[in-house]
Amino acid sequence: MPLKIIFAGTPEFARTALAALLQSEHTVCAVYTQPDRPAGRGRKLSPSPVKQLALDAGIDVYQPLSLKPAAEHEVLRAHAADVMVVVAYGLILPRAVLDIPRHGCLNIHGSLLPRWRGAAPIQRAILAGDRETGITIIQMNAGLDTGDMLLKLPCPIVPGDTAQTLHDKLAALGAEAILLALAAVERGAVRREAQDDAQSCYAAKLDKAEAVIDWSRNAEEIERQVRAFNPWPVAQTQWGDKTLRVWRAAVAPAHKAAAPGTVLSAGREGIDVATGAGALRLLEVQLPGGRSLPAAVMLNAHPIVPGTVLGGAPPAPADAG
Repeated sequence: MPLKIIFAGTPEFARTALAALLQSEHTVCAVYTQPDRPAGRGRKLSPSPVKQLALDAGIDVYQPLSLKPAAEHEVLRAHAADVMVVVAYGLILPRAVLDIPRHGCLNIHGSLLPRWRGAAPIQRAILAGDRETGITIIQMNAGLDTGDMLLKLPCPIVPGDTAQTLHDKLAALGAEAILLALAAVERGAVRREAQDDAQSCYAAKLDKAEAVIDWSRNAEEIERQVRAFNPWPVAQTQWGDKTLRVWRAAVAPAHKAAAPGTVLSAGREGIDVATGAGALRLLEVQLPGGRSLPAAVMLNAHPIVPGTVLGGAPPAPADAG
């Protein structure tokens, strides 16, 4: 028998799952998402991807600042939903909310739990050099991504994957996984597996400060940093008084040893920079006020002399007094 679903989510990752549910046999009776946020150069209030899709589909949208008030619980209860599907919603669900739907709340999480609990599992998996990640559907409890696992679908991390490409693959896989999990709920065939807390690790939220390249690290680690922080916050380094953003890079062939951050060569193939171990080739870069360009194209207008040292702190702003 088809299920009556409340959906809670906010970004594009969640929108993909909502789109799949809207095409399924199930009924989405209400959508919860974060309040509209300022976006773009004009900083106009903009709906989340989930809200926009819900409005297009004619579904009631709710955007509470918190789900803790009892009045919000009554609104949720009035929907008489069988299950609540939660994915990248952005609000904590209190215990009282978890118990409202007949089958509780199911979360779509972008890792193979218990590895990478937390806010940034996609980026942390790339940073760590993991060769595999995936989607886990969990029965939510009061902890952070600690609920019993109902379903896991693996996804390889290939050498060229960025946070964006892996995000897109996992978003599609998450949509597939939630439909499989809901089918098991319909049949009464759910199998719950407790997580092994001893195997867990935490995927902390990304911080812009992490985007600064430390050239004393090895080339492989920095290359993963570039991929993990594409498209946000984008790996960066100082070139004199300019911030050079690095969108794509690769481990370069062997060079003579040089101090970390030293430009070894700059030409048609890219900009080779010494690291703590090996060299990194910058392939696509961006200067302030410009768009991202192949390194060779940028060099035509902004040559970099071998021997130049990248890195260091950005210059302090001029004293206005």
